[in-house]
Amino acid sequence: MPRDNKTPLIQKIAKQAYIAFKGLRSSANVENKVVADKQSELISLVTAVRAADLKIPPRKTKASSGAAGLQSPPVTYMHICETEVFSMGVFLLRTGASIPLHDHPGMNGMLKVLYGKVSVRCFDKLEDDLTVSTTPCFEPPLDTFQTASLRRSVLRSVAEYSENSGPCLLTPVRDNLHQIDAVEGPAAFLDILAPPYNPNDGRDCHYYKVLQTVAEEKTDRKGNQEQQGEEKEKEETWLLEIPQPEDFWCGGEPYPGPAVSV
Repeated sequence: MPRDNKTPLIQKIAKQAYIAFKGLRSSANVENKVVADKQSELISLVTAVRAADLKIPPRKTKASSGAAGLQSPPVTYMHICETEVFSMGVFLLRTGASIPLHDHPGMNGMLKVLYGKVSVRCFDKLEDDLTVSTTPCFEPPLDTFQTASLRRSVLRSVAEYSENSGPCLLTPVRDNLHQIDAVEGPAAFLDILAPPYNPNDGRDCHYYKVLQTVAEEKTDRKGNQEQQGEEKEKEETWLLEIPQPEDFWCGGEPYPGPAVSV
């Protein structure tokens, strides 16, 4: 029988990611429709990818216990490829694991679930100068030195994604901050970032926690959470930049899928 020389889907994704995001970097000199078309092709390819395409078997649902469980990272990462234009890899989340709220400075991204289900909370930063008069009182109160780490934001969306969902997208200005939680068992997702994180070029990863204002606490005490519902997603939210949470770290493991070259 003739050999099957069909190009692996992940190789097609890598090639299209390079084309799409390389064009985005120079989009000031490129017709916007051309860039949009290239990204649309990438989204179509990413939507089709499944765990089997990367030879990644879904992990079984089991809760870790004992010393071994405490020493195992809640999240692991499989590196696939990286260029100056984009990086691509797979994050694997254990049952109950969470990737804390973090940002992607000046970066675009795509997240495509390969197996399991994840909940993604997306925020937008609001670019405003903070003054004493615009900063509310928080519960618990902040120390004075923490004021410099405050960020105004808007909770843009909360959604669940499975392997049958399209990719979750982020841009430098929309949905750029997100928290990812494994839902009802382990999960894995393909992650594409363009350009890659690079602290030397101003693209370091920062972590945040959502703060509660005194006014919000009083509202919660009155039991009006159900009434607020969807409205709360559109309201201003205050975030505090924090160090990487102690209960989160990311381990590494080898990528078993088709080799990728760009």
